[in-house]
Amino acid sequence: MAEQGGPEDQKPQSDEARSAFVPPPGVEQPTIPSEDDHPTSEFALPAGLHTDPSASSGSGPVSASGPGSGGPGSDTLTSAFVPPSGYSVQHQPPAFTPAHGIPMVRLTKEAPWQDRMRTMLRMPVTERPAPESVQRTDDSGPAVPRVLDLTLRIGELLLAGGEGAEDVEAAMFAVTRSYGLDRSEPTVTFTLLSISYQPSLVDDPVTASRTVRRRGTDYTRLAAVFRLIDDITTTEHVEVSLEEAYRRLAEIRRNRHPYPGWVLTAAAGLLAGSASVLVGGGVLVFLVAAAGAMLGDRLAWLCAGRGLPEFYQFMAAAMPPAAMGIALTLTHSTDVRPSAVITGGLFALLPGRALVAGVQDGLTGYYITAGARLLEVMYFFIGIVAGVLLMLYLGVQLGAELNPEARFVPNDRPVLQILASMALTLAFAILLQQERSTVLAVTLNGGVAWVIYGAMAREGGFSPVAATAVAAGLVGLFGQLFSRYRYTSSLPYITAAIGPLLPGSATYFGLLGVAQNEVDTGLTSLFTAVATALAIAIGVNLGSEISRLFMRVPGAVGGASRRAAKRTRGF
Repeated sequence: MAEQGGPEDQKPQSDEARSAFVPPPGVEQPTIPSEDDHPTSEFALPAGLHTDPSASSGSGPVSASGPGSGGPGSDTLTSAFVPPSGYSVQHQPPAFTPAHGIPMVRLTKEAPWQDRMRTMLRMPVTERPAPESVQRTDDSGPAVPRVLDLTLRIGELLLAGGEGAEDVEAAMFAVTRSYGLDRSEPTVTFTLLSISYQPSLVDDPVTASRTVRRRGTDYTRLAAVFRLIDDITTTEHVEVSLEEAYRRLAEIRRNRHPYPGWVLTAAAGLLAGSASVLVGGGVLVFLVAAAGAMLGDRLAWLCAGRGLPEFYQFMAAAMPPAAMGIALTLTHSTDVRPSAVITGGLFALLPGRALVAGVQDGLTGYYITAGARLLEVMYFFIGIVAGVLLMLYLGVQLGAELNPEARFVPNDRPVLQILASMALTLAFAILLQQERSTVLAVTLNGGVAWVIYGAMAREGGFSPVAATAVAAGLVGLFGQLFSRYRYTSSLPYITAAIGPLLPGSATYFGLLGVAQNEVDTGLTSLFTAVATALAIAIGVNLGSEISRLFMRVPGAVGGASRRAAKRTRGF
């Protein structure tokens, strides 16, 4: 405001220099008290406005002209801080925050870190509890870039080993919180890992990412990573510094596979031979199927050594078992079932691990990763189809009589089939490079799955798809219980156990129908194979979720349930 003075001090000013708030010359200047003597606040009520309801007459609005002037014809002003008329303390409306407050979330140390971190991820950010740093850092705080890099390297090993996206995010979140980085958000897709950390609401976030370029199956390495995460997150009496974590991670990467190459080839043969026994084969069928699978495995290794993509590796591995079956057909041997030989070879190739992981990611809301995994399964399956169809077309041209009606499986040898299912699971566990301590448990789990399937589908008359779903559900249930008991991943106890349930025979007869120009019959059988595969994946996931219903889940005081994503009901 312009300085006040006499008329002789006021000089003509231009329109640009005159303020719109300065009274023009000749108008009496108002007297404004100094702010130093009478300080004001923007939250102060204006003069003449009373906040005491008793100052006004009755229960009407507060008068702006002082006490005693609240007549019916007076102008009234109200304040936002004054309760409205008709308000009663006894009948106050419910507030957003309840009287007892919001329950505080306490993550108990007794629960596995997977459940605790999954609870955190499914919780709104505003309700997450403060981090309890397990690992000590220096006075300057944790080295943010190194912690993020360590977290990404751990997540890379888990994702490359076949873990689901939600479990990978839970592991990354657990590592960052253990080193004191509470404002971190991990993101996982099929080939890309990223994590962002924001020190405070006013600081710039720090973001790092890592690309997963190569995936391999080694459940021994996966179990070692889980032990490292468990030591970092839950073991307070064991100090795991960043240097120690990097050293252990480097040892995990350098460790050799527990089984040499010739053992893996023999396991592939055992898997195919056991699968041929499940579908009615004898001793000769077992030997021929095992030989075809081992030849296909060596051929796939040769293609991998030449740098060919996995599509061509699966195509090459599917050709020798199919060629073996066609060769037996051309010999006109009545004691040998060629369909069992080809089916056994398909059991060793069907990508059950990738299928289960893809459906699990879809059911938990990670749709991008689920779509990528299922697309990978489709390419693998197309490669298998191309290899088998090429051999079947060649056999039809050579006059091989492949009988699509020979799909029946005798029911008079249940003990032999149970033993074959356990041998198949054992071979599958070796191919997955599992630890020797987990092989027995997963073998028993696979035998139980086949017993349930046989009792429902063959003795009880249930649909094979429904029986497969129930058996896979029990596999997932027992696998989760085993993993919680051992504080490790559930994949080593689940993936190999679903081997006997894979739709090898339905896939073969579907391809045979297509090769013999019976497209309708072939497509029907292929649809059955797809339905069976989805039943396996959904059953495994459902069994895993059911197992968590019987566990103590870390959450809010008072028994709050584990939170999941809210669905939109289709709109």
